Amino acid sequence: MVTVLDGSPYQGYLYAYPHKTAYRPLRPRPALRDVWAGQPRDALFLYLHIPFCEMRCGFCNLFTRAQPPAEQVSAYLRRLRIQAEQVTAAIGPARYVRAAIGGGTPTHLTADELTELFAITDGVLGLNPATAQLSVETSPATATPDRLAVLAAYGTHRVSMGVQSFLDTEAHAAGRPQRRTEVDQALTALREAAFPLLNVDLIYGIPGQTRDTWTYSLREALAWSPEEIYLYPLYVRPLTGLGRRGDVLDPPRRTAVGPGRDAQWDRQRLDLYRHGRDLLREAGYRQLSMRQFRRADVPDPDGADYCCQDDGMVGVGCGARSYTADLHYSFDYAVSVREVRAIIDDYLSRPAEDFAYAEFGFSLDGGEQRLRWLVKSLLRAEGVDLPGYTARFGSTVDEDFPHLAELAARGWAAGDGDRLALTDEGLAHGDAIGPWLVSGQVRAAMARAVLR
Repeated sequence: MVTVLDGSPYQGYLYAYPHKTAYRPLRPRPALRDVWAGQPRDALFLYLHIPFCEMRCGFCNLFTRAQPPAEQVSAYLRRLRIQAEQVTAAIGPARYVRAAIGGGTPTHLTADELTELFAITDGVLGLNPATAQLSVETSPATATPDRLAVLAAYGTHRVSMGVQSFLDTEAHAAGRPQRRTEVDQALTALREAAFPLLNVDLIYGIPGQTRDTWTYSLREALAWSPEEIYLYPLYVRPLTGLGRRGDVLDPPRRTAVGPGRDAQWDRQRLDLYRHGRDLLREAGYRQLSMRQFRRADVPDPDGADYCCQDDGMVGVGCGARSYTADLHYSFDYAVSVREVRAIIDDYLSRPAEDFAYAEFGFSLDGGEQRLRWLVKSLLRAEGVDLPGYTARFGSTVDEDFPHLAELAARGWAAGDGDRLALTDEGLAHGDAIGPWLVSGQVRAAMARAVLR
């Protein structure tokens, strides 16, 4: 029988579970005070969302607006402060041991606006960026010395920049109109700012990309000795710039735009992935997931222990999610320019008291909580802590997920009694394994979602 595991290795990036397209309006809206009552709040993740960019990349399906009016950015920061005040009052005392500011591109904000943002994180939310090992996303056009100086002054630990390709022609083919000189200037500024951890994102599977050009980008990235490198496969998704172009992939690969994924493009991406993985390993990087590689001499995060399987997340901002053990919630979600702008406008016009309630979300029963724990563990290179799972849920992984035996039969997973982890080939197929694990309930909700 043909299963989803026999299909394309590139079916979907399950970076969170359940996916946001499974969220629905919560009626009646639960009060955050009730949602967080009884939840552990001593080791939380804080996420702030800035939904603005200087440009919308062709592959991007994030909730973001390009080139917003300056007055809208100012209004957003004022509204963000109001939301932060409401959230803080609703959930009560909280300790954030990890934090990130994403988007969008947070450094689309000016240096003064970033200072205002940190006044909210520190003064209202009580974040200590240094102890929480704050991570901030940036871009070649906005990683300017004045902005980076603000990030450094407030104790930012990690800065991540999407380069995607060190060749202008490939960057442009992916719908990213950047210049190599701009990339080099940004990387120079980042290194001079001396952040403890620099991450560089690269994309493989770009139209016209070859193994040689992929090798060139990998080696150019390695020349900066980043502490982390992420390797992302190109996806062409609906409502994105590339998705609106019917000719984005040359024949016979054009079918990769639609639901019938083309085997040739899959083979190319899989070959480039393996080549990049092996090259980074030879250069002294440890693989932490299908996408994440960390330089071997860089220690794992220290300080307060945060476990994404167990601990909650507080999201502040128009596109931010929040997680408790049994409810994941956010505001509405969209991709298209018109719908994103409408949701931002709605966020800016809300009365303050609205921020004390959860709007859209998904309730996780016991089965979904188990599945989320599994997904968040198995798709990481370290795999599933089997005794830890039993200690938390009172059952075994084998009892709850007998179908995982299929991964072992394919040589994609192996266990030693204490840990179940994906093999190299399993990690290579992580974007098929993730969707395969999704529950029927979540899959049906995602199928009913209207893309807009």
